[in-house]
Amino acid sequence: MQRRRKGNLQTLAGLLEIPADIVLDLPRITMLGNKQLLVENHKGIIEYTGSLVRIKLSQGELYVAGAELTIGNFQAEQLLVEGTVMEIKYEV
Repeated sequence: MQRRRKGNLQTLAGLLEIPADIVLDLPRITMLGNKQLLVENHKGIIEYTGSLVRIKLSQGELYVAGAELTIGNFQAEQLLVEGTVMEIKYEV
C-alpha cells in the first residue's frame, strides 16, 4: 500500500513539475570535492566526532567518515559537513 502511494506521489510530482525530494521527503545530498558535504532535508544529528558524522534521514541514516570533520552550518533543513570526507554510506 505504501509503495503504491509513493508511486502515485512520484507521478503527481512529475505532472506538476515539483522536485521529488520535496514531495517524497527525500534528502538532497551535494558534495563539493571531498571537502564539503551539504545535506538538505535531514532530521538531525545522531553522532558527531572529528572522524564520523551520523545524520538521521526520513528513511535511514547517512554515515560520513573522514578526518577533521566539523559542522560548518546547521539549520533545520540543511547541514554542512566540512573537512576531508573519505567515505559516505546511506543505510535504510
